[in-house]
Amino acid sequence: MSETEVVTDSHGEEIVDSPEIGDSDTAEDPGALLIQEGDIAADYLERLLDIVDYDGDIDLDVENDRAIVAIVGSGLRSLVGPRGETLEALQELTRLAVAQKTGTRSRLMLDVSGHRQERRNDLTALANDTAARVLDTGDPARLTPMNPFERKVVHDAISAIDGVRSESEGEEPNRRVVVLPA
Repeated sequence: MSETEVVTDSHGEEIVDSPEIGDSDTAEDPGALLIQEGDIAADYLERLLDIVDYDGDIDLDVENDRAIVAIVGSGLRSLVGPRGETLEALQELTRLAVAQKTGTRSRLMLDVSGHRQERRNDLTALANDTAARVLDTGDPARLTPMNPFERKVVHDAISAIDGVRSESEGEEPNRRVVVLPA
């Protein structure tokens, strides 16, 4: 891997210029690519937090072949926004910043103050309740529209339950999960 170069931005702040994705060491190790994505995302988010004057720590992880970046701290709920919409937009901006630096589309997942884990727990409970209702009545159940992250959580939860299956229907932003008898 090439050496890390330290440069400064127009405000005199140090910017660490890490090796590019095409470097031989990172090209051979997908884990290194994900770590690099996380590092680029962390730098981007730290600058953003400085601009909006929010205090937060950045935690990095790699899980299921994806970089996981979490902003942890108090007073960050405005970064989540109503129904997680601000978080989704911030995640997309962060993915774009990573793609700009690496030349590759990123699948990184961003979380703020545990919002996604809380939402995952709520959606798993919803999936379980909906599956029980479908098993009792034999009638399909259509859930409210959800973003891709939420739909995946529901699909994963339904796939673990015997006697029901799920599929998505509709077009974004009104795409929803339908739970059906198997």
